[in-house]
Amino acid sequence: MRALLIAAALLVAAPAIAQAPTSSAVLADAAKAPAGRTIIDGAAWRCEGAACSATGGANQPAPRACRRVVARFGQVSSFSYKGVALTAEQLTACNA
Repeated sequence: MRALLIAAALLVAAPAIAQAPTSSAVLADAAKAPAGRTIIDGAAWRCEGAACSATGGANQPAPRACRRVVARFGQVSSFSYKGVALTAEQLTACNA
């Protein structure tokens, strides 16, 4: 009975887990994209050309996460962290 209740709870929680917001960045210079997976503050980043995406990551403000990515990958032309997109002004500050 207990196993059935646990299984039911996992099935109910699965859609919420599957729909966790992702993070994304478009690099200004695709040549600086890493070849494989790169972990930054717990987020697993993967790039295909200039387009990068990540899952997971520490709870932190999107502008801070952007600065951490820029420090590793170079400037970005767009950035969102866990579903929070940066404004043009925030992108300028991130790339500075």
